[in-house]
Amino acid sequence: MIGIARLAAAGLVAIMAMGTAWAEDALKAKIGVLRLSSSAPVFIAQDKGYFRDAGLDVELKFFDAAQPIAVATTSGDIDFGVTAFTAGLYNLAGKGVLKVIGGMSREKAGYPLIGYFASNNAYAAGLKTPKDLAGKRVAVTQVGSSFHYSLGLLADKYGFKLAEVKIIPLQSLSNAAAALKGETVDAALLPISTARKLMDDGGAKFLGWVGDETPWQLGAVFASPKTLTNKVLVTKLLGVLAKADREYHDVILAAMKDGTAPINEQTKPLLEIIAKYTNLPLEQVVGNCAYIDPDGKLDVKNVDNQIKWLQEQGFADKGFDANTIIARDFVRAD
Repeated sequence: MIGIARLAAAGLVAIMAMGTAWAEDALKAKIGVLRLSSSAPVFIAQDKGYFRDAGLDVELKFFDAAQPIAVATTSGDIDFGVTAFTAGLYNLAGKGVLKVIGGMSREKAGYPLIGYFASNNAYAAGLKTPKDLAGKRVAVTQVGSSFHYSLGLLADKYGFKLAEVKIIPLQSLSNAAAALKGETVDAALLPISTARKLMDDGGAKFLGWVGDETPWQLGAVFASPKTLTNKVLVTKLLGVLAKADREYHDVILAAMKDGTAPINEQTKPLLEIIAKYTNLPLEQVVGNCAYIDPDGKLDVKNVDNQIKWLQEQGFADKGFDANTIIARDFVRAD
């Protein structure tokens, strides 16, 4: 019995030594994300050990708005950011301190992600559809955010001026949701994961989806020039994300009908991972699966359109375009 115990102890020591050796040899990386389905491939890659299998020791850092992720990437607090495009992100990239290296989520018809939501009082007073937002007080996270840009696209589509909308920047998703519930704004743009509880509790009314109204390239993967000097790290990370992009697309998105993913033997394991990282029950995740290109491609033309629009509005600096901010060595263009 003593001999068996010694062998077991020796085996345990060997396993621990292997783990230590892996930790020392692995390339370390911190990734900044939001707890949204728009980062689903990141969660899948982390939970299923794809990063580890590629020799990466990845730590996820969670934020409550997109812009702080861009700032943390430039400061070196994180190595990679995965979030929505914002005017602030573009301005940093225009100065050369940030580079876009891959595509992520897109607003696309049939894939619920960001929605327009009305307060109960505003809804009762006639705010029934997205085109009724002209003249209303609308909460967004920040000026120049993806939510702000979505409102601009909506104004262009329905022929009203964005200046007619009173934009209320509240710095975070939770603040915007609280303002909507508290009736201090008429409407808000929110991800469905944030708005679902509001609706379930009777605190807001649904008006429509951004993806159905104005599809566009919402999110991307980006890094600082310093991080990009480590080409092995960047190539490995993008390779892992491409694998997870494909799996997420082929297993979940391909099975979706009417904006909802089925729960079955194939989809359930991935849906459970998304639920775990977004802090949502499985029953809510199924109606909250953002579209992501299966090859991780970036719609470069749309990115260029975003930059031009933001520059025209005065939210982004002049003098740069999509070609300036994209790391062509890594981006797969659509």
